[in-house]
Amino acid sequence: MFTGIVSDVGELLAIEPRAEGLVRLTIACSYAADSIDIGASIACSGVCLTVVARGKDGDRAWFTVEAGAETLRVTTLSKWRLGQRVNLERALKVGDELGGHIISGHVDGIAVLVDREDRSEMAGLTFRLPPGLAHFVAQKGSITLDGVSLTVNQVAGDTFSVLIIPHTLRATALAGLTIGDELNCEVDVMARYAARLMERK
Repeated sequence: MFTGIVSDVGELLAIEPRAEGLVRLTIACSYAADSIDIGASIACSGVCLTVVARGKDGDRAWFTVEAGAETLRVTTLSKWRLGQRVNLERALKVGDELGGHIISGHVDGIAVLVDREDRSEMAGLTFRLPPGLAHFVAQKGSITLDGVSLTVNQVAGDTFSVLIIPHTLRATALAGLTIGDELNCEVDVMARYAARLMERK
């Protein structure tokens, strides 16, 4: 589990296609290499992935994760390119501060940036959701975009808007977004369960 509070922005160093649609991704990070356990879960731009290797190249640590065909199909990972900036968050530990909201790292769909309004040190972003996800999003509710926990400002049909504060622009890869960019989207788990209960009624 994760909270959507990004702790590092990594850089994609290598993409290695493997058998049966599997892809290995190596990401540079500022974490201490010996603190990354093999088998650990790290949210990479909102996608929960398992560490299969780790190491250090000079002063720079790195870790390798694997993504299967289904993960590549439902997320943006298949479009990642070398040098890509990746929002990183390590798995939540019991007793850690819950600064965002509970996130599983299981992406529900891909949101597309359709409008950007740059303000003084902040940015207002509007996204379009894929079919079937809009009813999970509510004004003042929580949503995860590329691993970042955000509060929804407004909802209109299949679009919603968020306001990115200065700290979030500095601490994540969201600052460089442009119209048409696609982000991994995970709706609030509480909204999913509430919708399921309503369906049963």
